[in-house]
Amino acid sequence: MTTLQKLCFGYFVALMIAASLNYVPGLTDDQGLAFGIFALDIYDDALHVASAIWALVAGIVSHRAARNFMILFGLAYLWDGVFGIFTGYGYLDLGIFTNGSAGMDWSLPRVLANLPHLALGGLAVWAGFGRLGRDT
Repeated sequence: MTTLQKLCFGYFVALMIAASLNYVPGLTDDQGLAFGIFALDIYDDALHVASAIWALVAGIVSHRAARNFMILFGLAYLWDGVFGIFTGYGYLDLGIFTNGSAGMDWSLPRVLANLPHLALGGLAVWAGFGRLGRDT
């Protein structure tokens, strides 16, 4: 099993944790914001569970499947995070289609709300295109 396949298992765990945030008492505030920063809804949960299952399957199947996951998932989540900073909503959970654009905002809450997608996506792209992607 390659390092990239093992990383897919890490993504599976991280994404399942993200999907469960709304269901753990004490992690959301009175306004329904996880950690007081971002709101997660059923669409976000479905996206995270689907992505987690994709990561798990890719990690089990092969190094090539893991690399493809890292590149495709990484690009999708990275751009969703960038898009979120510029518009206030992401496209992966269809938020931009249901809410419209809130305009660009470099405030700390906006950056923190998009940081998970920027970090997960950026790491995945780096791993998929980098040396880890070439390991067999």
